Amino acid sequence: MPLVAGVDSSTQSCKVVVRDADSGALVRHGSAPHPSGTEVAPHAWWDALQQAVAAAGGLADVAAISVGAQQHGMVCLDESGAVVRDALLWNDSRSAAAAADLVAELPGGAAGWARAVGSVPVASFTVTKLRWLAEHEPDNAARTAAVCLPHDWLSWRLRGGGELDTVTTDRSDASGTGYWSPAENAYRPELLQLALGRAPLLPRVLGPAEAAGTRAGGTALIGPGAGDNAAAALGVGAEPGDVIISIGTSGVACALSSAPTADPSGAVAGFADATGAFLPLVATLNAGQVLDVVARLLGVGLPELSDLALQAPPGADGLVLVPYLAGERTPNKPDATGALHGLQLGNTTRAHLARAAIEGLLCGLADGLDALRAAGVQPARALLVGGGARSEALRRMAPAILGMPVVVPAPGESVADGAARQAAWTLAGTAEPPRWAAAAPARYEADPQPLVRARYARVRDLVSDRPNN
Repeated sequence: MPLVAGVDSSTQSCKVVVRDADSGALVRHGSAPHPSGTEVAPHAWWDALQQAVAAAGGLADVAAISVGAQQHGMVCLDESGAVVRDALLWNDSRSAAAAADLVAELPGGAAGWARAVGSVPVASFTVTKLRWLAEHEPDNAARTAAVCLPHDWLSWRLRGGGELDTVTTDRSDASGTGYWSPAENAYRPELLQLALGRAPLLPRVLGPAEAAGTRAGGTALIGPGAGDNAAAALGVGAEPGDVIISIGTSGVACALSSAPTADPSGAVAGFADATGAFLPLVATLNAGQVLDVVARLLGVGLPELSDLALQAPPGADGLVLVPYLAGERTPNKPDATGALHGLQLGNTTRAHLARAAIEGLLCGLADGLDALRAAGVQPARALLVGGGARSEALRRMAPAILGMPVVVPAPGESVADGAARQAAWTLAGTAEPPRWAAAAPARYEADPQPLVRARYARVRDLVSDRPNN
């Protein structure tokens, strides 16, 4: 019975699952926290991985391992392979001005970027962080001999490190950099040159299920790895017609596609997936953290927040929360603040605020679904995953606001599970990933609530910038 391991190195924590390679049955698991912040030392990820592996009973009996991780994070290495500076994560918005400059500087502007790499860069993208580095830390920029992403660096470390030209990545993570084209399956070095002023060494892009090497000191194969959303799609077994709604720190709506997309509006990022196809995606900065903040404000835990929200009527009697608590990525409002609209004597209760928070979060993702449809995606059902999917209130409200049935897979770690499935695929060497049996999902349906979305649409742009901006 060969075993495989999958890693989810997310913004908040590292999770490791060990599964049977043939059936997918969970054997054991472990986790460890990551430090908070938008700027993190990569070695903290490595330390957390070691702790999570230990909590999962080690990897001595594992035949293959693969790493899924947060996308976009900028990891700069010097000629010796040492980390130049702490990594800037996807949710670090200091490169917002750099993103606007890069869009303006490329001939064709936003449309030119969409044609080149399938996406229009915003502050999340690695390419914008490299421009910020060149402008604000020129000495560190000069020291940078190679640039990679969180999952690339962890996979490289699992293999024992070594020469910089042995760092690898995969299509899904490369597609979030802003200098790799999913349509052409190739880097665009001129865009890297535009951002940094030169072109440092970049990871070799592996194909689906192509082994990156073996684990240092052992024989376990290292799979190509993936960005977190592509790994999650693999983990839940998404198929054409499914849209994956992931509610973690960020919110994501993405769907499988057989063809690349290029949205000049920038709402849809034209990413690649982990199977050789494509993953058009809309991401919001504010999702699970909205629930955390409002629960803290009300002095309750997340289960109690859910109970409160279900006590208020749909639409929260006109109370609308625009949840731009950390700025926003889609729509591109990096300096925006959150806003509460429609306060009246009758809706100033804890239950109304709890419901408005969940409805505002879902309305932002519903706007993302509309953008996916405009890009040619025609979803039939939504697969709800991530920590936010544990909220019963959110599950019940989602079909009414998203306008389609919502399916919640059995509890699991979708990103780590997807990485484990990729590891099993790498081990098997087959043309397709293995089919693992899964428990029956929960299905939720509800009548649409267009009034909720209409109220949100009227106020979503009535927000202020952060002080001093």
